[in-house]
Amino acid sequence: MVIQKEQVKRAVKQAEEQAPKLESKAPEPVMDPLAELLGQAQNAYAAYEEAQRQVAGAYKDREQQAEKTYKQAEQQANNACEEAMEQALRDREKAEQQAKKVFEKAREKGMEVYQESVRQALEVRKQTIGQAWRASKESGEQAWTMFQGNNKGAEGN
Repeated sequence: MVIQKEQVKRAVKQAEEQAPKLESKAPEPVMDPLAELLGQAQNAYAAYEEAQRQVAGAYKDREQQAEKTYKQAEQQANNACEEAMEQALRDREKAEQQAKKVFEKAREKGMEVYQESVRQALEVRKQTIGQAWRASKESGEQAWTMFQGNNKGAEGN
């Protein structure tokens, strides 16, 4: 038994001596080419998915930028249109004011022409009536003179 104990002690001692050696010496991994290719494929697929996410993000960014650009262009067009309409309104009001001034001047000129025409017509009427009155008076006097001249001869007969 003593011999057995000594054998067991020696076996344990050898095992202890070998154990640290095994721990300090890590076994070299065995490279399985299929596992390596599978790992590469998984890495490539993960990179593909990441690239796809980046492309989708870039697409969304581009879409948002295009929408922003559109909104800016729309706002500029609205502003330009509003300014043009306001300017057109100011131009119309100015043209109306000028037209009113021109109309008032034309109306005043028309009134002057009217008044002058009426004055001339009244003057012509006055002259015509005066001439007609004189002609009528002369005609009446001639008729009276003739009537009296005929009567004088008839009385003397």
